[in-house]
Amino acid sequence: MWSFWLIVAGIFFIIEIATVGFLMFWLGIGALFAMVTSFLTDSLIAQTVVFAVSSCILIPLTKPLADKFTSKEKVATNSYSLINKHGIVTVDINPIEATGQVKVNGEIWSASTEDESIIKKDTEIKVLRIEGVKLIVAPLKVSTIN
Repeated sequence: MWSFWLIVAGIFFIIEIATVGFLMFWLGIGALFAMVTSFLTDSLIAQTVVFAVSSCILIPLTKPLADKFTSKEKVATNSYSLINKHGIVTVDINPIEATGQVKVNGEIWSASTEDESIIKKDTEIKVLRIEGVKLIVAPLKVSTIN
């Protein structure tokens, strides 16, 4: 019966490699405990109990440890990484005429403003959000110290 538990552990470890939940690993460890138990007893019930109990104990006991080493910070990717970035207007932004382009991170994007205002070419802007394929931008306020 030990070979059954070894195969089950291998399956759980392969599933763990394919996923990122860090749950199947502990089921695989529980299957290895059941395999060791199979060397001590032929009782399938005892082996199954060892598998279930060890898996149920390992998951909550080690979850805080696993969380400690994994990052919970969400990282903006793709176009959402442009939010709060600064850029420059390359074509006057006129929301009424639906025209306007900006250059942010070396890429040209269609742009509009939040308040229907017009922003002239070469004005520095800040990306507020993304709506479809358009960046919603606002001009940067340049403060001067007298």
